[in-house]
Amino acid sequence: MVDDVLAQPQQLADALWRVESAGIPRLDATAGLVVCGMGGSAIGGDLAAAALGDRATRPIRTVRGYALDPWAGPDSLVLCASYSGDTEETLAAFDAASVSGAPRVALTTGGRLAAAARHEGVPVIGVPSGMEPRAAVIYMTVGALACAALCGAAQSLKEEVDEAAPLLGELSAEWGPDGSELSPPKELARALLGTLPVVHGEGPTTAVARRWKTQLNENAKIAAFASELPEADHNEICGWERGRERAPLAGVFLGDADQHPRVEQRIELTAAMLREVGAPTELVRSRGESPLGRVLSLVLFGDLVSVYLAVLEGVDPTPVEPIERFKTALG
Repeated sequence: MVDDVLAQPQQLADALWRVESAGIPRLDATAGLVVCGMGGSAIGGDLAAAALGDRATRPIRTVRGYALDPWAGPDSLVLCASYSGDTEETLAAFDAASVSGAPRVALTTGGRLAAAARHEGVPVIGVPSGMEPRAAVIYMTVGALACAALCGAAQSLKEEVDEAAPLLGELSAEWGPDGSELSPPKELARALLGTLPVVHGEGPTTAVARRWKTQLNENAKIAAFASELPEADHNEICGWERGRERAPLAGVFLGDADQHPRVEQRIELTAAMLREVGAPTELVRSRGESPLGRVLSLVLFGDLVSVYLAVLEGVDPTPVEPIERFKTALG
């Protein structure tokens, strides 16, 4: 798992090549891009939208479920993302997009999704097999970014993808297992040991907070939650005092230069209120010059924290037996 995380810098160029090799035609999707997927295959849509921010010219929405929004039709591009190609919700969305007349693209390693797409003449962006689906985050994000550009929902971020590779390479060396034992991801993993983390994001870091939450769930095998500012300051802060009496809650805040100017003060005040009730708090800031680079820097940081915390917890980060057991029960 840690090797796949550290390979993210190299995956960027490979992901671009795979998109270009898919031969996806340009189109004018006036209703924007819809990304259909679950789990690690869906997060790419969220991260792509976060990196684009206000540079998106049309809606970019991630759908986690069986059905499309009622407005999704011929004027929308539907990207169906499933690492395995056998995710039942995504297969249902693929069929729903066909019924609605929406143009489609498949992003997958194979399975029934690739077979159906090729049978129906739908372009397929191939993803390398042999990873856990959540470890393919770079492929899912670059695929969503490329589809957003191809359908007119946003400008191309190819240059930012290229620029992000050396940044992630430097951070991988600095934060990886061979780096300092005092590196920020290792220190944060130690700080979160034995806690129940609540990861706070805002604006460009909201999607990253969700990624952190799911990586802590799947890799470290712990309960963790994602929260969004400023919404959390209008309700969630009321639950921390009694919540802290019942569980070892800890607050993590993700900071970025593109956040609203008032968010810095909100983070400081929210963290102070959490500390008043005995909850430890940690702040992690993005690194890099471009919006995409900063988003991916936080993704890399969180992925490493989750793997290091798995080591401290004494668990193998790779298998996700409860998910497999649930799928078997679901039939």
